[in-house]
Amino acid sequence: EVQLVESGGGLVQAGGSLRLSCTSSGFPFEAYAVCWFRQAPGKEREGVSCFNSDGRSYYADSVKGRFTISSDRAKNTVYLQMSNLEPEDTAVYYCGASFNVVFSGSYILDNSGAIESWGKGTLVTVSS
Repeated sequence: EVQLVESGGGLVQAGGSLRLSCTSSGFPFEAYAVCWFRQAPGKEREGVSCFNSDGRSYYADSVKGRFTISSDRAKNTVYLQMSNLEPEDTAVYYCGASFNVVFSGSYILDNSGAIESWGKGTLVTVSS
């Protein structure tokens, strides 16, 4: 059974940092793309960052230079280091995996339908 479990969310002041973790099981972690999406209240889910199986990383323009995605294959975990957080970053952050090796990380960021398995999410709240 494929499982993705997010952790690390919380309340932080603007300008602060958080690190989210996504631990996976049930599939060969290193063979597929694992991505972070977020959904703010009243808004659609949007792509934040993807880590491809080839080691390439992709970011939404809104988080470039502030967020960094990385992975620890030994732990089957993908991390999202978020720095210089803004109130606009407040959202539930979801981890997802895409098992179609044809899709690049940049494609997946713009097409949440490419994600085939989702975690339950972790809430990030940034206060001003």
